[in-house]
Amino acid sequence: MFAIVRTGGKQYRVAAGDKIAVEKLAGEAGETITLGEILMAGEGGDLADVAKVVVSAEIIAQTKSEKVIVFKKRRRHNYRRKNGHRQQLTLLRILSVGDANQKPVKKAKAETADAPAAEAAA
Repeated sequence: MFAIVRTGGKQYRVAAGDKIAVEKLAGEAGETITLGEILMAGEGGDLADVAKVVVSAEIIAQTKSEKVIVFKKRRRHNYRRKNGHRQQLTLLRILSVGDANQKPVKKAKAETADAPAAEAAA
């Protein structure tokens, strides 16, 4: 099932398991939040009732985006201004898209093949 949600003035198409970067949301890494404004939801070609759909997500991290350089210049007036900006972002992992009655399922972290080898070497 997919949903189109609006957060931070932008719209995102999300499904369970997706990772997205959105404008900064309040919360710490590891917390579970619900995305409020759902514009459309469905599965395949069928649309679902938006009032009954809940999108829950887990905050992965609070981070910053790439630096944007703002450079202003007026020729022949010796006017130059250079400024930089880094937008604050929240990385989200979509846990579930579905009915309000459905509880989000939290996936256990899978161990990699390298982790036991690294512990044995230490």
